[in-house]
Amino acid sequence: MKNYTLASFMLLLILFSISSCQSPSEDKIQEAIDTFRIGYAPDKRVALWDIHWDGKILSGETNLDHALVPFLEHIDTLGVKYENQIKLLPDPALEGKHYGLVTISVANIRSDAKHSAEMATQAIMGTPLKVLKKKDSWYLIQTPEGYISWVDAAGIVLKTEQEMLAWQKSDKVIFTELTGHIFLDENETAFVSDLVAGNIVAIDEETRYHVRVALPDGRVGLVRKNQVMSYEAWLNSRKTSPENLINTAKSMMGSPYLWGGTSIKGVDCSGFTKTIFFLNGAIIPRDASQQIHEGEEVDIDKNWDNLQVGDLLFFGEKATADKKERVVHVGMWIGDNSFIHSRGRVRISSFDPANPDYDEYELNRYLRTKRIIGKESKNIKNVEGLFESVPN
Repeated sequence: MKNYTLASFMLLLILFSISSCQSPSEDKIQEAIDTFRIGYAPDKRVALWDIHWDGKILSGETNLDHALVPFLEHIDTLGVKYENQIKLLPDPALEGKHYGLVTISVANIRSDAKHSAEMATQAIMGTPLKVLKKKDSWYLIQTPEGYISWVDAAGIVLKTEQEMLAWQKSDKVIFTELTGHIFLDENETAFVSDLVAGNIVAIDEETRYHVRVALPDGRVGLVRKNQVMSYEAWLNSRKTSPENLINTAKSMMGSPYLWGGTSIKGVDCSGFTKTIFFLNGAIIPRDASQQIHEGEEVDIDKNWDNLQVGDLLFFGEKATADKKERVVHVGMWIGDNSFIHSRGRVRISSFDPANPDYDEYELNRYLRTKRIIGKESKNIKNVEGLFESVPN
């Protein structure tokens, strides 16, 4: 993903302004739409700039208020009459409920507002979301790593700013086992919900063997005390150490590949690396084509001695004179000439021809390795920032 500096963006505007003097009025506005899209929303997965011009009316929508204001100011300088029907999200029809919390163990988030649409990603219970608009029984939301897609209304509960702040300040626990349940009572014969690693719920009280918890939508139940940890204590214990990363990754061995998956119920390649790092305290971008832009490049020549546990290996098609590089796969280095990744299932592959896990297929499409541990990256943040979408 190309990142434009302010200087380069201003240069684009200057060039646009010069060329627009010789363009028909409709071209001036269309060029402005395209220029601002390149400058503010080059990656449509994380920024919405869906604006259209029909010669009379500017229509569409965006969630980028910091871009819409200067865009309209620029349009006003062109001397073109227009009607502004651009909708700035969040939609006022939400009546202030611009936030949401996932209230099921794993919410499937799709590319369109229907169950038959491609699954773009997932979010797990307790994950805070920005809510942008509603369509039928679906909500357009933005996840903590920035992904914009659709979720079934049954998977989340809407919150006002005050309600989200109250949730943020409440005492919470995080589920630390791979899978489990919230039980209706201490007999553990009936269930309120299933759970997966990383689920966050509010704590009510403790009993001898259980903790009474409240789900984000208000349902209550009991979870085994030895399966949860205080959220604050969990935050303080997170560390992307080699041992932690390897243990977390190997605990998911054999999990099925699932396009868009980011949980123990199924993961795609980048969902797997995202989940490994989240469970150890880091929020990284969602897709391999986004993750490759983070951190520091440490290898392009298959010199495995340069790699450390936790480095991300990227695979795909190299650039040629006719086409750009295409990043299609990612895995995490675990040492001993081996990496762990999700292809068909979570597995370990080796670059050692003598190893039974030798993976010639991935070796042949290897692109480069990036190190994100200990490196500053603007799109990587500590899990303490999970609730940064909530105003303070």
